[in-house]
Formats: sequence, structure tokens, C-alpha cells
Amino acid sequence: MTRKQYQSATGQRSTQIAIASFVLGTLLLLAFLTTRHEYVLLAGFYYVLLALATNLVVLGNLLYQCARLHNHRDYYGVKILLVLANIPIAFVYLKIIINSL
Repeated sequence: MTRKQYQSATGQRSTQIAIASFVLGTLLLLAFLTTRHEYVLLAGFYYVLLALATNLVVLGNLLYQCARLHNHRDYYGVKILLVLANIPIAFVYLKIIINSL
């Protein structure tokens, strides 16, 4: 498998999904902190559930690709860490929300 083929398999899309999850979560946090509206908080809760499911599917796919393509483990390892980076960010955002209530 060439570099272009395995990048298109999951690598590029997983990066886009991880960054989109971070950006949308940050926008929802900022919307809540500026408005303090409970509907934004509820939308954020549903967004976290959706982002969790999406990122778990992406993570599973990356783990599968990493196990299958032994020559490219370093590439997929970085992508896995990028997806997993959203977990501590979500906990920090949750702590910010709890402290602001």
C-alpha cells in the first residue's frame, strides 16, 4: 500500500473529525459562557454524546488500521493520539462549566 493510499484510508479524515470535534466543542463552550442559557448546555450535552460516538468509531478504525498495516504504525499512532486528545479537553471544559454554575 502506498503512502497516499493509507493516508486516504483513514488518516486525513480522522484528523478532520478530531479538529472539528474540538472546534465545535469550543464554540459550544464559549456560547454557554457568554449566554448562560440552559438550551446551549443541553445542546452541548447532546453534542458530547454524538462526538463521543463518532470519535469512538474513528478510534476503532485507526486501531484496526494500525494493527493491519505494521509498516505505518507511527503514522497511525499520531492519528490515534490526536483523536484521544479530545478526551482531556472535554474534561477541562466540563470542569469550566461546573465551576461557572
